[in-house]
Amino acid sequence: MTDAAKLEAEGDIAADFLEELLDIADLDGDIDMDVENDRASVSVVGGGLDHLVGRGGEVLEALQELTRLAVYRETGERSRLMLDVGGFRAQRRVALESVAAGAIDRVRSGEARVALDPMSPFERKVVHDAVAAAGLSSESEGADRSRHVVVLPAADA
Repeated sequence: MTDAAKLEAEGDIAADFLEELLDIADLDGDIDMDVENDRASVSVVGGGLDHLVGRGGEVLEALQELTRLAVYRETGERSRLMLDVGGFRAQRRVALESVAAGAIDRVRSGEARVALDPMSPFERKVVHDAVAAAGLSSESEGADRSRHVVVLPAADA
């Protein structure tokens, strides 16, 4: 099975799991599947899904882990599947890219390091990618709920 076919199969398993969950919870939502950046991506769209996102995306993170477990149960392989509900992650990505741009500007203006607020793994990845694309360096520091990104000058500077 090709990598693309494996990712599509992950998406199908995730979609089945999420459809069943929506049925049990008596929620309306449509499920879209895609493959982005070498990972399966599943989105649940529709009105009234805010409680599936939760405050700051906490419920979404938990739902993503449950969905990954459902994929693991079927395939025996760990999944890097990305789940979005109601466009929360897409909107959050735009906001995080703006936060990263501000930190990048501060480092380029001479600050030795800019520590950002604690973030989820998804959020940290967005920031790390933005910083790398700008030619600077970044690292994660802290543990658990205190884990955050620190933006630094380029490693070779």
